[in-house]
This record gives sequence, structure tokens and C-alpha cells, in this order.
Amino acid sequence: MLLPIQDFKKETFSKANLSKSLLLGIAITALSYTEAKAQFTLTGQLRPRTELREGQGTLQKNGDDAALHISQRTRLNAGYTGYRFKVFMALQDVRVWGQDQSSINRTTTDANDGLMLHEAWGEIFLNDTVSKIKNLSLKIGRQEISYDDQKVIGALDWLQQARRHDAIVLKFANKGWIADIGAAFNQNSEKTVGTLYNGIPTTYGAGTNGIGTMYKSFQYAYVGKKFFFGDLSFLFFKDDFNKYTTVAAVKTPVQGVWSRTTTGLFYNVNPTRKINLAGSYYYQGGRNKDGRILSANLASITSTVQVSRKLFVGPGIDYLSGTDGTKAVTTDSRSNLFDPLYGTPHKFWGGMDYFYVASGFGNQGLMNYFFKAKYNAKDKLTLFAELHGFESANKVSNGTGGTRTSYLGTELDLKMSYNFTKLINIEAGYSYMKATNTMASAQVKNVTNANLSPQWAYVTLNIKPDFLASKK
Repeated sequence: MLLPIQDFKKETFSKANLSKSLLLGIAITALSYTEAKAQFTLTGQLRPRTELREGQGTLQKNGDDAALHISQRTRLNAGYTGYRFKVFMALQDVRVWGQDQSSINRTTTDANDGLMLHEAWGEIFLNDTVSKIKNLSLKIGRQEISYDDQKVIGALDWLQQARRHDAIVLKFANKGWIADIGAAFNQNSEKTVGTLYNGIPTTYGAGTNGIGTMYKSFQYAYVGKKFFFGDLSFLFFKDDFNKYTTVAAVKTPVQGVWSRTTTGLFYNVNPTRKINLAGSYYYQGGRNKDGRILSANLASITSTVQVSRKLFVGPGIDYLSGTDGTKAVTTDSRSNLFDPLYGTPHKFWGGMDYFYVASGFGNQGLMNYFFKAKYNAKDKLTLFAELHGFESANKVSNGTGGTRTSYLGTELDLKMSYNFTKLINIEAGYSYMKATNTMASAQVKNVTNANLSPQWAYVTLNIKPDFLASKK
């Protein structure tokens, strides 16, 4: 029997039936995952981290109490692969235990609200569409961008909120070759007039890694090739910062951009079966985020020697150029301070995050001498140790026309990683630094009456469930 058209519309489009349809669709998807798992993925992450900070990031004053907190990253990741396309979304919440009142259903500290969309991108496969080239795709949306060892371009996964970009990337991969071309363009909001972008921090940051600085746009090209002896790659990256004028210490964006270019090579090779060498060289030119003419360099080499089946060791050195600290800085003076762009500083320059993170350390650059060791104690247990010697890459002023010693401090980092299962990991670490008076000086960390023996410890539990995995 046919229903009248009016009744049919009411029956079909009622809110109640719409809700039932949505719930039914979700239930069918969940119950039929064995047939759909090749197309649909649903994973997550729960990562609480307890930290004891007594001089992490920068020196504390003598007499200051240590800090203790628990932060947590919670993620829900959903992906779907269809005919010549792929979509992925990662919903993320990052917050500190106790920052919200427990008895009401809203965020009590709105400025610290950590619920956000970490990734949301679609990838369209262009095979045989624009050419006969295979493995050609276009990835559009909010996404992580990582290359090589992540020294200059990385996802910064150590940070609970990590790093992402709103960008478009044309991707090619074939026979060991990788070639990506990417671009981004940022605005503060939907505008009806002009394209000024207020992405300028109000205070000096350690670099672009200093969180407060945001590019207006970027364009880059990356080419990599796998050879029988290892990997080689080339990167060209140009990021643009909105120009500004300063009146009464207030920065106001004006028309135009300052553009910075970073060009360089990365290698990861195996001269012998038990020796690995990895390194990079990058040159920065153009103008920095404050409009100063830029000429800076980064050079790095890391060696790894397999001493036994379980033990790997090796020394290395990083050089990041800086500006002479004894010379006055003016708006017209040239800058030699290398900025490691959008990389992962925690991985390279000490677990205590004294350099190229949120806390500045002057303009003199950095020399990092290090020795690393890794020991696979058991199948599930791995031990790590790193010893760093930090030195300013350029002269440090003593404030009275002379110079200070350039040595900044020695840091020891110890870490343990244990895999309970493939999806559950626990990691614990301890770091200790013996800093110098130069580290505490006004030209570097600028801390009076500083405690020159900072330390830091943490424990992280990392659970990564696969909600559609077959039960074992």
C-alpha cells in the first residue's frame, strides 16, 4: 500500500528516523568490519605523561620548587580508502590532569582547551588522469609533514600536541624516487579586504620552533632517492612572514612579506655492514621573520657503529651558525642565526629542550658534541644513553665589552623503552645538566641566581588501540 506523499515525506525525513538511520549505519559498520577493514581504519592513542621538572627548558633560580604534572594526549584516528582516493582525520585532545573542574560538563580553563582537529586531509590519486605517470597524488588539508631525520621538517611527535600544517602537496613515488611539491597560505580569518596576516609574536622566540611565530605562506620542493648504499635527498623550502612596523613597541602587520629560503642535502649511508653515517647541510638566505638579511648554515654528522648484536654506539656533531654576540643588533644588521624551521628539536639537542624550543637562548647559535648508545637488552626492552656538550657557535658578550667562555653546559640523557605488547609501550627517562655561568647570563638564558644543576624526569604510557583489528 502506498503512503500519501505528505506522510511519506514526514516518515522519511523525520529527525527521529534520521537519528535511527545514523545509529543503524554505525552499528552495521562496526559489525561488518571484517568485510570493510581493507577500506576503513579506526585507531586511537592514549598517552599520559608524568613529568618532574627542576630546570627543564630553562634554568630555575636557587630555592625554586620542582614542578610536577601529568599531561595527556588522546586521539581518535579514522581513515577510508576508496577508488583513487583516501581520506584521514585525527581528533585530538591534549590537556593537563586537573585543569578542568570535575563536576561540570564544560571546560573551566578555556584558554587551555586542547580539543582540536590534528589532521584532516584527502588524497586524490592522479594515475592516468593528468599523465601516464604512476604513483602520482595530490594531498590536501591539515596534515603532518616529515622528511628524512626530521631535523628541519618533522611532526614533532614528542610534543603532546605535535605539529601539523594546512597545506597542499603534490606527491610522486616510483622505483626508489620520491618527489613532493607543497604549498600553504594562512589567514587569521575569512576576510573581505586584503590579505594581511597577524602571525608575529610579541616577544622574541628561540626560532620558528618558538610556537608563537607562524608563517603566512610557504612553498617547498623535496626530492629523495634510495640507492644500494643508502639514501640521498634534496630540500628547498621558502617560508614567508608578513611584514610589520613597530610603533611604541606594538607590532602592526603591513602589506608585503619577508621571505626566507632554506636549501640543503641529507644523506644516510652504510659504508660497511656495521657502520652507518647520517648527516646534512643546509643554507638559509633571504630575510628572517623580522626582516633582517639572513646568511646562516647548519651542518651535522652522526655515526652509528654496531659493536655487537645488541649494542650500537657513535659520536656526532651539530653546528648551527649564530650572530656575534659582541656586536650591536640593529634592524639593518645581517643575521647569521640558523633557524631549524619546523623540525623536532627534542630528538637532537638534549632531552631537556634548552635549544630551539619555546625558551630563547640568544642569537649566538649552537655547537652540539654528542655520543649516543643504544642497547637492546631484550626483545621488548631497549636502553638509551646520550651525552651532550653544548657550546655557543659564536662569541658571547660579557656585557662590558668583553667575551665570556662559549661553553654552555654538559647534559646526560638516560631512557628506557619497554613494549608490553605491539600496542602498549612504557617509556621512562632522566636528564641531568651541569650548566655554566654563560648559560645563565643575560645573553643566553638570562636567569639570575640560577641553579646550575637542573634535572628532569618523566614516565610515559603509550596505548595505541586498533578498534577494527581481529580478536586473537
